[in-house]
Amino acid sequence: MPWIFISAAGLYGLGISPIWIYCLTKVKEESRGAQMGFLYMIWLVGLGSGPVVLNLVLVHSEMASYWIMVLVSAGAWLLSLMIPKEAHAEVAAVPFRKQLAVLGTHLKDMRLLLPGMILQTLAAGMLQPILPSFVKDHLGMASWQYTLLLLAGGGFTALGLIPMGRLSDRLGKKWFLVVGFILFGVALYGLTLGPVTVLAFVWAVTLGLSYAAVLPAWNALLAAYVPPEQKGLGWGVLSAVEGIGGLLGPIIGGFAATGYGEPSVVLSTAVIFAVIGVIYLLFPFRLFRGETPAQRM
Repeated sequence: MPWIFISAAGLYGLGISPIWIYCLTKVKEESRGAQMGFLYMIWLVGLGSGPVVLNLVLVHSEMASYWIMVLVSAGAWLLSLMIPKEAHAEVAAVPFRKQLAVLGTHLKDMRLLLPGMILQTLAAGMLQPILPSFVKDHLGMASWQYTLLLLAGGGFTALGLIPMGRLSDRLGKKWFLVVGFILFGVALYGLTLGPVTVLAFVWAVTLGLSYAAVLPAWNALLAAYVPPEQKGLGWGVLSAVEGIGGLLGPIIGGFAATGYGEPSVVLSTAVIFAVIGVIYLLFPFRLFRGETPAQRM
């Protein structure tokens, strides 16, 4: 029944959210970009290999695919039991209202970044419901070719995350975001032109490398605006802001695909990503260093 799947999806979201926030709080200040790159590389390896494995297994058995997901989830739970307990020094408790006030000040400092946070996840969410059918119907690819396309894009993303993160630590984050977002938009636009298979793989690799440039630099930038004493609350709020786009994106993408066709959705997301890159090109460099007004005085 549909309500079982909806309830299960909701419970899964509730369970995974605090784990991700905990991981983000462990990133060290001195090398945020490199460590964000490593964290996302591990995440993307799992995220990319999951659909590949299930696509291969689904051909033979749907039940086997289900039990693979159950066993992997059970394995993750067992691994969580091995996380060592940390020794915490006694610290003064800060009232929740005061924490929100401090966090609100930081959000005010980064207000120019907030629209970009929502637009990014909105555009990515718009692609989720239509991407498999777009590849099949408009690129003329079989299921195994789609699997290889995912491997190409995800593989180059995973390979590029750590070096891109290190470079963004050394060279600054602005140009990684500007070039990454614009190239992402260009590659998506290239896919709407119905390219031959080889060129489609070139665009997939471009998407992967662009994403690798954006991801560690973007999250390292956000980390600069999270108060050190409020990492859990800070990342929770920022994740909630990004989640607005992730929630609305699939709904908008599904309706747009029904009314105007799947290529129009891909083209719309290409425009959104390119516009984000152009807007960030116009932003002052200090914004990308995570400097608050107090730090600039």
